[in-house]
Amino acid sequence: MSPRRVDPNLSAQLIEAAARLLSEEGPAALSTRKLAATVGTSTMAVYTRFGGMDDLVRAVVREGFTLLNRRLEAVEETDDPVADVVALGWAYRANAREHRHLYNVMFGGSSLSGFSLTDADRQHGRYTLDALVGAVKRCVAAERFQPAEPQLVAHQLWIALHGLVTLDLGGYLVDPLNADVCYQAQICGMLLGAGDTPERATASVASAARREV
Repeated sequence: MSPRRVDPNLSAQLIEAAARLLSEEGPAALSTRKLAATVGTSTMAVYTRFGGMDDLVRAVVREGFTLLNRRLEAVEETDDPVADVVALGWAYRANAREHRHLYNVMFGGSSLSGFSLTDADRQHGRYTLDALVGAVKRCVAAERFQPAEPQLVAHQLWIALHGLVTLDLGGYLVDPLNADVCYQAQICGMLLGAGDTPERATASVASAARREV
């Protein structure tokens, strides 16, 4: 009897299925048995590919950053770099809402099967800031922002937005001060702090809000 053919795409299928289960059903759904059934393979195949849940969850976290980066890269670059910065923020929020359980694992907000992020895991996803750093550079070049270190400005924006998203996912931002209201006020304040004028910042925020991300 010839050996069973190994599917070269099985690892990718398992990662995608695990990320989907986590996003749609939460941490309780991510078991080797359910994952194997979803893909149509055996539980042994999960361990053969990843060695254990730690490596599987680590791969899922990296898939989460891939999804986030894909969402950010979908934001089109326009002749209004400040609106682009705001649109990237909307995209970040939208991705977190769509993949809320995955987002929490990516940033250490929850753990799975005893898994916890390492320093290397935490640093892995920093490439997702590239789009924001690029937009900040264009804001400075267009004299909408004061001259500053783009990486630092991008980190300040990310830190503020991450806090808002965490509160939003936790259900803490409710009417009349819901997440949309708070985000608009927060981003306007940060744009002014970066050097933009109230009139131009308000117009750029309104322009970004009309985009579909």
